Amino acid sequence: MSSIHPLLIDLAERTATLIVLAFFLSRFRFFRRVLRRTDGPRDKIITTIICTLIGIYGTYAAIPIEGALANSRVIGPVMAGLLGGPIVGTAAGFLAGLHRYFLGGFTDLACAVSTTVEGALAGLVYMRYHHRSIHWKMAWVVGFIAEGIQMLLILGIARPFADALHLVEIIALPMMLVNASGIALFVMIVQTAKAEEEKIGSMQAQRALQIADITLPILRQGLNETSAEKTARVIYNMTEAAAVAITDREKILAHIGAGDKHHQRGTPLQTEATLKAIHTQQLLWAKSKTEIGCSSIDCPLHSAIIVPLRKKDTVVGTLKLYFKKQHEVSVVDWELARGLAQLFSTQLEIADLEKQAALLADAEIRALHAQINPHFLFNALNTISSFIRTKPETARRLIVNLAEFFRRNLHQGDRIITVEEEIKHVEAYLEIEKARFGDKLQIVTEIQPEAWKQRIPGLILQPIVENAVKHGLLPKKAGGTILIRIGKENNALVIQVIDDGVGFAASTESRPFSGIGLQNVRGRLKSLYGNPYDLTIEANPGGGTVCTITIPWKERNVS
Repeated sequence: MSSIHPLLIDLAERTATLIVLAFFLSRFRFFRRVLRRTDGPRDKIITTIICTLIGIYGTYAAIPIEGALANSRVIGPVMAGLLGGPIVGTAAGFLAGLHRYFLGGFTDLACAVSTTVEGALAGLVYMRYHHRSIHWKMAWVVGFIAEGIQMLLILGIARPFADALHLVEIIALPMMLVNASGIALFVMIVQTAKAEEEKIGSMQAQRALQIADITLPILRQGLNETSAEKTARVIYNMTEAAAVAITDREKILAHIGAGDKHHQRGTPLQTEATLKAIHTQQLLWAKSKTEIGCSSIDCPLHSAIIVPLRKKDTVVGTLKLYFKKQHEVSVVDWELARGLAQLFSTQLEIADLEKQAALLADAEIRALHAQINPHFLFNALNTISSFIRTKPETARRLIVNLAEFFRRNLHQGDRIITVEEEIKHVEAYLEIEKARFGDKLQIVTEIQPEAWKQRIPGLILQPIVENAVKHGLLPKKAGGTILIRIGKENNALVIQVIDDGVGFAASTESRPFSGIGLQNVRGRLKSLYGNPYDLTIEANPGGGTVCTITIPWKERNVS
């Protein structure tokens, strides 16, 4: 037992070298892909090779003991199994064990078999913890058990048995303790690297969201030269890229930064890497000037990340981050570009949906508007026709008013106009209706001064006033009064038309929203503003009806 303590120290010193190597491995991208459990065949092969080399190094760094070797070979195969699974662990164990077998010695076969078994055992643990992290304590237990199995295999295979037993008595405890601790430290380094990876991902996600927040209103215009230039400048100012470019499938839409003298807006695509990214629909990392394939030999850009921009399943362009040095692209840049491309692709799809929704709403508004104008024209012409023989001068004046109304309507009926302009529409209509009603129709207006310049949909008020005249005052023999009240309430523009007529309960024909005009007004409000903005109709406590329109209040429109 006196020899165990020095052996423990010597093994710990050699294992420390492997731990340092593990730290350097954790800096490489392939290692981080392995940590994310998204590694493909290529990364598994690399993991197998590196862990095999670690195992071989552990053999060469061994301490000769009684014709055998006290070593840290187990660390390589066990880490291969914990990182890559049973196949990787078994392969690394077999290769490292095969190397040990060819070195000879009375434990050569036992060590070859045990190394393979240890890698396979670690792979089985990987299967158990495939979707979650392996804690360093579990790794220590795996390493301790694996080395214990190796000691049993030495006793079972190596001959003479007396020599094998004597060897195990010397090396068992030091190797089980040191190698288990080495594996635990290796896993701790892995967990640290994974935490750093998650932190990088979080930081890049935050930066990508910041950029997306700024560019969202820009990309709502769609992908064009103006939106691309503004977006590229935002990314250029918020990243360390030497240049940022955005293209469609055929030409450069924007290029900000180094190389802008030949990567000019509007010119055809100049780099083979961009064409390849569009064709393959895959994120591309060009590590050198040759891989970028720029047509200009003086181009200062030597590496790049090129990310396709998609609308659904179709590539509509690319986002490119350029750098001035070869291999300058880091994991940070890679994750940022990937995140931005996903966000931008989503924004472009949303922009298309918003454009389609706007076109649909515009078509709906025009259809509803077309129904309103003939309805008013029919009533107006009926009124005028009644004066043509008896009061031709009045008829002429009313025709002038009607012409003025439709002149305004042609220019402003399908637009957003001011309250002042809408009131002029209503006055033109009321001039015609007053000719019919005479003194039976009285109009009162109460409009707050700051409300005159508020903007509202054209012809939104006239159908309400028409409804009050036709269904409220016309059935009432004595006529009545219409009050038009417009002002600000609870950060909304509130328009009220209040009459003291018969009320909507007096006739089945005048129930709320039974007429085309009111239905269309409500439809237009819903199309333009949505909830909670609406048209409501209520009974007036003093008799008659109260129609209320609510529209968003815009402070910037007040002058």
